Amino acid sequence: MNNRQLFLRHVAQTSDAPLALEIVKAAGMYMWDVNGKQYLDLIAGISVCNVGHCHPAVVKAVQEQAQQYMHLLVYGEMVQSPQVAFASLLTAHLPSSLDSVYFTNSGTEAVEGAMKLAKRYTGRTEIIAFERSYHGSTQGSLSILGDEHWRNAYRPLLPDVQHVIYNAWETLDRITTRTACVIAESVQAEGGVIVPQRDWIHALREKCTATGTLLILDEIQCGLGRNGSLWAFEQLGVVPDILLLGKALGGGMPLGAFIASREIMWSLTNNPVLGHITTFGGHPVNCAAGLAGMQALLDEQLVAGVKEKEQLFLQHLQHPAIRAVRSLGLMIAVEMESFAVNKKVIDYCIEKGILTDWFLFAPECMRIAPPLTITPEEIRTACRTICEALDNVS
Repeated sequence: MNNRQLFLRHVAQTSDAPLALEIVKAAGMYMWDVNGKQYLDLIAGISVCNVGHCHPAVVKAVQEQAQQYMHLLVYGEMVQSPQVAFASLLTAHLPSSLDSVYFTNSGTEAVEGAMKLAKRYTGRTEIIAFERSYHGSTQGSLSILGDEHWRNAYRPLLPDVQHVIYNAWETLDRITTRTACVIAESVQAEGGVIVPQRDWIHALREKCTATGTLLILDEIQCGLGRNGSLWAFEQLGVVPDILLLGKALGGGMPLGAFIASREIMWSLTNNPVLGHITTFGGHPVNCAAGLAGMQALLDEQLVAGVKEKEQLFLQHLQHPAIRAVRSLGLMIAVEMESFAVNKKVIDYCIEKGILTDWFLFAPECMRIAPPLTITPEEIRTACRTICEALDNVS
């Protein structure tokens, strides 16, 4: 049996029709399959590879840390320099109220930890989340995921969860002194790049403050420069009580984090002790990779070019079959007539060596979220291919 057959036979599948591309190398903006075919990556591993695939500084950091030490003991017991250095760098670029970092293995684990933290700190149980929101696929994260189609098969889920409408003023009335936390994506990703109204998100912040409710902002997909600022909440003019990070955080290695004030985070240390624990969270090799990735993001000033690159995409994504283009930085949704049309365009692009995808709650929209290193010429090439695909399938 060849690798593809072994993959289908022995690797657990998440759908009955995986892409099953056998990639043997990735660097920068590109991936290569077993036959030597090159693919321009327009989705960055779903917003993971912000600094590109196998950035030299990240690879070097992984190699060097692996030679020093890997796993030592469960999270939080040892002083591990990669964790300390990365937490220090992150908090140096965050508001002063976000000064305590809890590293996890993934974004969904960051969500789980943040929900526990909110309940523990407030002594409340109610959680408010939003329709068409995505926060991960573990049981707790699934409980607050904003689509019943994806939740229903796994009920019963967490009790005392309310789902309300994003950007809707009437939903603010649902926040009361019973509410432990409101969890929202700074930009709704899987809903097809939905940006909150600035006055609404300010009112949400104010209502949470007034009721003693913690505001959790999920920047697992949009954090670390993707929207044209280091953190999306900077453009919105609000500061969360807890910030969630993942995906790009590890520079290509698995890493997530929930970040709060030291006062809030301290509630996990007692009654009971070890209020949240993880064996591999904040793994030193992953933290070294994340540190190198963020440092590269800053040193190469990649965030500064995001808005200009966004405008170039918008300029060239012009076609009668495109119904709308929604974007904030290099997170772009290209809306088409239907999922059927979108899927044909995606398949055509892959055949032509352009890797793209669709959104979970907006399947009629093509996902564009490339590494921030994408060049103007690569943008033009990608847009030409998308428009060519639309000419052929419309």
